[in-house]
Amino acid sequence: MMNFHTPFWPGMQGIADLPKQIEMMTQTFTRFLQDKMPADVTGPMAVISPQVDKMQPLVAELMATHKALWDQMLQQRQGEVSMPAVPEVLKDKRFSSQAWSSSPVYDYMRQAYLLNSRFLSRLAETLPTENAKDAARIRFLTGQFIDALSPSNFAATNPEVIQKALATEGKSITEGINNLLKDLAKGRISTTDESAFEVGKNLATTEGAVVFENELIQLIQYQALTPQVGKRPLLITPPCINRFYIMDLQPESSLVRFAVEAGHTVFLISWKNPGPEDTKRTWENYLELGPFAAIPVVQAITGSQTMNMLGFCIGGTLLSSALAVLAARGEQPAASLTLLTTMLDFADTGDIDIFVDEPSVATREAAIGQGGLLEGRELATMFSSLRPNDLIWPYIAGNYLLGNTPPPFDILYWNADSTGLPGPMACWYLRHTYLENKLRIPGELKLCGQSVDLGQIGAPTYLFAAREDHIVPWQTAYLVTRLLPGPHRFVLGASGHIAGVINPASKNRRSYWVDGNQKGDAMHWFATAQEKPGSWWQDWSVWLESHKGGVQSAPKLLGNQPYPPIEPAPGRYVKTR
Repeated sequence: MMNFHTPFWPGMQGIADLPKQIEMMTQTFTRFLQDKMPADVTGPMAVISPQVDKMQPLVAELMATHKALWDQMLQQRQGEVSMPAVPEVLKDKRFSSQAWSSSPVYDYMRQAYLLNSRFLSRLAETLPTENAKDAARIRFLTGQFIDALSPSNFAATNPEVIQKALATEGKSITEGINNLLKDLAKGRISTTDESAFEVGKNLATTEGAVVFENELIQLIQYQALTPQVGKRPLLITPPCINRFYIMDLQPESSLVRFAVEAGHTVFLISWKNPGPEDTKRTWENYLELGPFAAIPVVQAITGSQTMNMLGFCIGGTLLSSALAVLAARGEQPAASLTLLTTMLDFADTGDIDIFVDEPSVATREAAIGQGGLLEGRELATMFSSLRPNDLIWPYIAGNYLLGNTPPPFDILYWNADSTGLPGPMACWYLRHTYLENKLRIPGELKLCGQSVDLGQIGAPTYLFAAREDHIVPWQTAYLVTRLLPGPHRFVLGASGHIAGVINPASKNRRSYWVDGNQKGDAMHWFATAQEKPGSWWQDWSVWLESHKGGVQSAPKLLGNQPYPPIEPAPGRYVKTR
């Protein structure tokens, strides 16, 4: 029998019990925060508690709305649908099934949950904090607490689960248990039908060859698809977290293929997933074995001393670091620089900031700073926790409670194909960028024997950010306009960190903003920008066209005599687990 008398769905035993149940809910919530907040914030004897004068109006509003909700439930008949007392329920996809609205009990339950969620979110704002980071931690933990307790996450309080179990005579329960056992064996939640994809078969299929490799990267050159190509090649540095094929998904979603079809000779760095032999690799090793190794190979194969360059996320941070070192050496190999959702000034790192403070970084440095691996599984769990209602709870409910197999989705397949980072490299990155934000300060860091100054990178830049990015806030990406001399074209796309970037021109979806005034801050830029329909890819293609350096006949063969093809793309490294 369903138990409705819980701290998170108060009122089901009558409005008279509501004050006591609100108190129980508040106490449960504050104990949760007390347990989760670091000791240096709460102190061993401290108690997190809301300010009473600010809490009372919230409680009064909560009780009034619960009373209206209770009255609505008592008056509603089975199968009758009425306008909800909590309007947010109409937009919440967790409760979109008719099973929730057709029953007064479940309709009450979903609305009570959202009502209590709103109360706790506002309550969290009344908690005293000493700084913005502590306030952000509380907001994050509040979201985790609220999302975990959704009635859709429990079999007894999810009407869809009950209906399906009855309709399938229990088969859905069996399938759910089987799905759970399979995922326990894998050590992660399945978010897509992984049997539908294979790298090299229906992902990363753009024709090309590995023309160079070392112990950390393979360099892929892609086969021309046009009679003529630009004289300047395009070198892509993807993130070293997860695999490069986010840039080369299925053909219609491949940014690599799009660039090749636009007449560019495209080279791409494929990072190796570090193993036991890589546990001592540093940030400088990633520069030396990554961009520093790839650039002379591209120059030798194409005969062009300058090239267009693209970096994505941490790949953009690595590429910019490399170009700053080269600039200090008097070299300017970049004719243009495209940075996609990249931070160089880490003043505001968004939700990830809650994971990075002096104690946590020092702990990692002690554990893996001199040797070890930051496992890909840990990174994947952290990123998923930033979007639990997209990447965790829907699959717990769907896979295990409903017994469903998630549909095929190439981006989610890639998202689950995680890679690790060498401990010394990861610790340097966390300390010098996220924690101390030193990369932005001219001469503050020394890399590969050179004092680096991002302001010495002499290439025009195309800067893309995504408006709903939870990993690289777009306002932070905008700060790159203050670090690199430019000129800059700043473009803001709709959607998030990955879907904003991988927005194929062929589908012409969403929108993007351009041509804002860069003399002010990010919000001034946005207020003066123009919204354009469709994909930003076309805008980038037009911009990049002017940096081709003229055209020439496309090469018939890949590589050259010093750098012959080693194996077909996508190569071995991308498949190394």
